[in-house]
Amino acid sequence: MNLIASPSYFSFIFLSLVCLSHQILSLSAHAEENRWTQFLGSDGRGVSEAVVPTRWSQELNIDWRTELPGRGWSSPVVSNEKVYLTAAIPLSSGPSDNQEDGELEPGKNTEFELSLLIVDLKTGDLLERVQIMIQDDERPSRMHGKNSRSTPTQIIRDDRIFVHFGYQGTACLSLDGEIIWVNRELYFPPTHGNGGSPVLVGDRLVFTCDGGEEPKVVALNSRTGEVAWSGLRSVDANTPFSFCSPAVSSVKDKRLVVAPGSDGVLAINPKDGEVEWSFGYIGYSVVPKPVLVDGVLVLSTGFDQARMLAIAPTGLGDVTETNLVWEIDRNVPKTPSMIADKGLIYSVSDDGIALCVEAATGEIVYRERLGGSYSASPILAGGHLYFTSESGKTTVVKQGENFEVIAENELEERTLSTMAIWRDTLLMRTDKAIYRISNSN
Repeated sequence: MNLIASPSYFSFIFLSLVCLSHQILSLSAHAEENRWTQFLGSDGRGVSEAVVPTRWSQELNIDWRTELPGRGWSSPVVSNEKVYLTAAIPLSSGPSDNQEDGELEPGKNTEFELSLLIVDLKTGDLLERVQIMIQDDERPSRMHGKNSRSTPTQIIRDDRIFVHFGYQGTACLSLDGEIIWVNRELYFPPTHGNGGSPVLVGDRLVFTCDGGEEPKVVALNSRTGEVAWSGLRSVDANTPFSFCSPAVSSVKDKRLVVAPGSDGVLAINPKDGEVEWSFGYIGYSVVPKPVLVDGVLVLSTGFDQARMLAIAPTGLGDVTETNLVWEIDRNVPKTPSMIADKGLIYSVSDDGIALCVEAATGEIVYRERLGGSYSASPILAGGHLYFTSESGKTTVVKQGENFEVIAENELEERTLSTMAIWRDTLLMRTDKAIYRISNSN
């Protein structure tokens, strides 16, 4: 028996391994394009290479429109041909929560079902409505009319989805809607309602609890739902409430959770909650998620006079006096998050001023008026920026240093929710429905 393989045999094995590796890479890429798994996409940047529609209307390029029960401003997330959203669905009579501004008093005998909604991506059919918890008079709140009881965006990892209802509680479910755990131990007195979305780092689900008193950052064990750590913010802010979604900073192979809040930002070790560095500023009701680009961390300081700060995300302890790289004090967003790509930062202020800024220097490349009011964050896809106003108008602008409007698209439905991307389509949530938009007609 001849145990020595011929050269042609080795060539066959080599070619087979090459083909197999290409198949694995292809399957991995295919799987990745089927997922938009958290606020601002699977990597949290709001940037995609996908070529998606630039023009649509109620009659043009709409695959389907599905009415949704209740109300919520959480963004859609996508995995395995299904779209996931959360909603607060009234179970008893009480005051309407559809005001466009102002504050709402909690109503007596008003209960809300806080639920996960699962929508078929191909057909738009509402497949599941999973009740997770009940909000009742034992946990009332004043809520701003631009907020909802279901504002934070959910996170998908593998076969689990993590949903967060701010001060009401947090839960983990299977992608089929089976509840795995629920944690309602972290109630705090809110101001204006729910706020930022969580981030998932390793086995730590991290979110801010910046209410009317004792603002803090908390991490749950993602496997069990138990509190892994909880840390009070060290600042003594006059107005402590904020609504910021943390970001994950990876600098010199070190992963930190960056969590802005009133009067300062913390960089925290997600494993144990230890603060690596802090930076102080003046500001409150901070909403925009920070962005890390070309070695600087860029954030908004919130209300009243918002500033855009670029901070070197390194060091130990209080780096307020040493780590400021640049700042901008005009037309800075108080609600929409910023996005960055190829050395440029793009943003839109709440009153509709689009900014393009050089990340390295803070030099303003352009400042242009879009018009309208804005709460949803912009996204960038296929070389185009998508700015969606509260009235439902999306202005599409060419990416780059030259401001060029490609299209203005009206759905004529109010929205404060940030769009999601799946392959070559857009998913857009309004106050009544969710749309799938593609180049279908």
